Amino acid sequence: MKYLFAVLALLMVLFALVQFNDPDGPLWMVFYGVPAIWAGLAWMRPHVLVRPAPLLLLGASLMAGLVLVVVLWPPAEEWWLTEVWWESEASREGMGLMLAAAVLLAVFSWSLSLRTKSAGSRH
Repeated sequence: MKYLFAVLALLMVLFALVQFNDPDGPLWMVFYGVPAIWAGLAWMRPHVLVRPAPLLLLGASLMAGLVLVVVLWPPAEEWWLTEVWWESEASREGMGLMLAAAVLLAVFSWSLSLRTKSAGSRH
């Protein structure tokens, strides 16, 4: 899992970096930067994710990501088709948010499993 989170963190950083020329780039850098930070923590400091406060913040990040996916769902029909990606920036943005939410969900799920394992080892 460590290497998976390394790849996800780097992918989200790359997504954030390519936003530099977008008019609303700083906003999208945050949208991609938050999952990058959480995936980076899962990669480099997984023990931090079992603590209550970080887990609560991670859960809040996940909820915000899911809300963004719902609010900014791609409006184009058949948004998953490659041809639509070239025509519709909203479809690309929606898919990017879906990926960001998937990264947050992966980190959150994994942190819950770490928390369960650490709680079980104490007894």
